Amino acid sequence: MAFLAASKQPHFNSNITKLSSPFSIKSLLFCSAAPSPPPNPNPNPNEELPVSEIPIADSSSANATAAEPPSPPTFRRQLRRPKNPEKIEDIICRMMANRAWTTRLQNSIRKLVPAFDHELVYNVLHASRNSEHALQFFRWVERSSLFQHNRETHHKIIEILGRASKLNHARCILLDMPKKGLEWDEDLWVMMIDSYGKAGIVQESVKLFQKMEELGVERGIKSYNTLFKVISRRGRYMMAKRYFNKMLSEGIEPNRHTFNLLIWGFFLSGKVETANRFFEDMKTREITPDVVTYNTLINGYYRVKKMDEAVKYFTEMKGRNIEPNVVTYTTLIKGYVSVEQVDDALRLVEEMKGFGIKPNAITYSTLLPGLCDAEKMSEAKTILREMVDKHIGPLENSIFMRLLYGQCKVGDLDAAADVLKAMIKLSVPTEAGHYGILIENFCKAGQYDRAVKLLDKLVEKDIILRSESTLHMEPTSYNPIIDYLCQNGQTAKAEALVRQLMKLGVRDSVALNTLIRGHAQEGSPDSAFELLKIMLRRNVPTDKTAYDSLVQSYLTKNDPAEAKAVIDSMVENGHIPDSSLFRGHVEEALGRIDLLMQSGIEPDLDGLLSVLCEKGKTIAALKVVDYGLERDYTIDVSSYEKVLDAQLAAGKTLNAYSILCKIMGKGGVSDWSSCKDLIKSLNDEGNTKQADILRRMIKGKDKKVDIKKGDNKKAAVAC
Repeated sequence: MAFLAASKQPHFNSNITKLSSPFSIKSLLFCSAAPSPPPNPNPNPNEELPVSEIPIADSSSANATAAEPPSPPTFRRQLRRPKNPEKIEDIICRMMANRAWTTRLQNSIRKLVPAFDHELVYNVLHASRNSEHALQFFRWVERSSLFQHNRETHHKIIEILGRASKLNHARCILLDMPKKGLEWDEDLWVMMIDSYGKAGIVQESVKLFQKMEELGVERGIKSYNTLFKVISRRGRYMMAKRYFNKMLSEGIEPNRHTFNLLIWGFFLSGKVETANRFFEDMKTREITPDVVTYNTLINGYYRVKKMDEAVKYFTEMKGRNIEPNVVTYTTLIKGYVSVEQVDDALRLVEEMKGFGIKPNAITYSTLLPGLCDAEKMSEAKTILREMVDKHIGPLENSIFMRLLYGQCKVGDLDAAADVLKAMIKLSVPTEAGHYGILIENFCKAGQYDRAVKLLDKLVEKDIILRSESTLHMEPTSYNPIIDYLCQNGQTAKAEALVRQLMKLGVRDSVALNTLIRGHAQEGSPDSAFELLKIMLRRNVPTDKTAYDSLVQSYLTKNDPAEAKAVIDSMVENGHIPDSSLFRGHVEEALGRIDLLMQSGIEPDLDGLLSVLCEKGKTIAALKVVDYGLERDYTIDVSSYEKVLDAQLAAGKTLNAYSILCKIMGKGGVSDWSSCKDLIKSLNDEGNTKQADILRRMIKGKDKKVDIKKGDNKKAAVAC
């Protein structure tokens, strides 16, 4: 009869049920098809009896079964064991990562694994999530006498600590090895020398190399090559030459890797002639150069702008039947780009494709900037399309900004839009700066619909507010689209953009003033006033035209109280209300003037009268003058004369007579050049009495003449 049993996993023990782990002992049960006798009802008191082993038939059913042929056994559905149970070393690493390193954690690990073998310790070190966990575990198992480390575990912990730049710990562990009965070998010291070199501590690398000789550790070509790499990386070319001579004196022959390292180091230090001599010495020793050697030479000569020499070695390597690889071609392409020979770079790209060598991300990232600098944007477009087809992204995302600028500069906005699409296809994060370039140039080209679509995407996806963004929109990008939206009844959409910019700390007075004018023109002065208050709180400079639009909007909505508040703010911030606020229906204009005067603001009546006279609004001009005279407002003499001339030119002699009398009664105009013309017109029209009064007033004989009510009534009728 088939039955369920628990399989024994490596590194598991009976104490595992006492620990909190992501799986229970039930998950270790699995089905076995092999027939066997009924198991012991409870072989282990710590384990539960499998469900399939619980008897479900009584004695009577057993007797009945004896007389009948046996039927196939039935099983209840059991929980299956996970296909990939978590390994013990993974459990230990997770415990160390999630809990502080305390005695309690150590006891938990001991209960989980009473005996530590080499494989388990090595795997825990290898799988540790950080170097600190690995070091704590390494020391604990040793100090607790749970495990005696060997050469492999020492090598592993030194590698881990060296990679994490914990070099003092690694060095102490290396130097303590003889105390544990372990011998040093060259690989351990090479690892430490390389780790100090990668950390930039060249002097310590040299000291360790020298200490190898003091401690009797044999130094071979591997040690010297590591030292050459360390000191060459830091430009110590003279030291490299000395140790090269010392290596030869010790009878150690250099190999190809030795010369490749030294040639690379000399080129790195700008010692071209020395690098060339070592290359010749390499050939003299009958050490065949390989593709790495020639790539190093080509790279070195390209760095010093000697492309003729680089091409010479490229030709030589092909003559030696050494096949160039993608590094070779990419280095040459980089060289041609550096000397602005982009056509040669493109030729090499086609050549490498012809030989079946596929360009990589470095190749494309090298070529594209050169194409942008040479304004070969058509070729750049082709290369970018090829990258998208192969799904190869550039090494630096900054190249996309150059592509966007380049395509916009030559006027190919469709190609510029394709750059943004390519970024999305290549999973390159798009930023507000990328959208800004396109929006700005779409606006310049008058393609506002495309600009608005990009803006919608920019705002809806909160691209502006991404914390990782480094490229932000410039004022030249967002101000044109804001101005367009505000002039076309879409101020709310423009405000959504500006508010996102404000969250980044942008305080652009041009954008905010444009929004205020937009809201005011759309009949939403409250929204405009709210923005104005924000500007004032944040000390953003305000614009007089924004105030004028806002006041006009409130007055149009018959809300003089809010208009007065805006005017008060306007005056406080150094702006004088414009005469345009008083245009329109004369009674409304006078009401606005009265509102200003009540607020302690003297409006520009002279400017208003000048505009009214120029436009032939003689009756409105007459009422404004009359309004000003009644309230003793200051009006310039030239303004009076303009109004009188306009009245006379329009044939409204009685109006001119009436207002002139009032003006002269207030001590105003007394030498109006057209007085004689007015008197003549009055006489011609039969108004001889008014003409006589005016004549006497001018002569000064009757300056205090009272104008009779009848005269006023005639003037009123003329109005």
